[in-house]
Amino acid sequence: ALFPQSDAAILDTDLEQRMSHAQRISSMVLALRKKENIRVRQPLGKVMIPVLNADFKRQVEAVAELIKTEVNIKEIAFLEDASGVLVKRIKPNFKTLGPKYGKHMKAISAAVNGFDQATIAALEQSDSYTLEANGETIHLSLEDVEITTDDIPGWLVASEQGITVALDINISEELLHEGLARELVNRIQNMRKDQGLEVTDRIEIRVENAPFMTEILKSNFDYICSETLADSLEQHPVDAIPGAETTTLEEGYDTRISIIKKD
Repeated sequence: ALFPQSDAAILDTDLEQRMSHAQRISSMVLALRKKENIRVRQPLGKVMIPVLNADFKRQVEAVAELIKTEVNIKEIAFLEDASGVLVKRIKPNFKTLGPKYGKHMKAISAAVNGFDQATIAALEQSDSYTLEANGETIHLSLEDVEITTDDIPGWLVASEQGITVALDINISEELLHEGLARELVNRIQNMRKDQGLEVTDRIEIRVENAPFMTEILKSNFDYICSETLADSLEQHPVDAIPGAETTTLEEGYDTRISIIKKD
């Protein structure tokens, strides 16, 4: 059979753009997590995204929940004016400019290196900028420059094709406990699998009565039980947990866990 012909009249280009933003933002945030060795199961508080224009904000807002789920963050904050928060650097991309304006590269380089924050923002928002070099009009696009953003204390920053994200890497006690709860669920699910339990089997869980575990259960008890199909989740002294397995939830957070299939 022939592959169906596309119908340009029914293509949803706005949807494609929204998903492109979601993919790019998610990719940058995940790369920042990897750079800082922060596991995806560890929730983080916030990512800031400078607003390029009203349409960009509308499109990102439409996929905000998808992004938050994908990269495990609590909030997306939009910066209407990032000039007082983020400092950007710009330099020419000689690979693209050379073939087009080779003889003017020195003048173009001097002009681009002299761009202030407002000019860089204008280029990012419109994807175009016009300047004069040696009496010739030069048309720049985002691919003709390389824009980076300085990190700010407590945040990691990345930029790609005009989009910038700033990730808050501060982990509060509440976020830490939620991350440890997710790790605990992961370990219990692996134990269920290793014991050959059916997906619908109910279980009882016993965990070590360490102080940090008490804090985890205080705010994540229902989540852990729901995810693992546990009818009970109790803390006990180590010697009261027969057949317990020792596991590390995170560096410095070792515990012992036992699960029993309910009849």
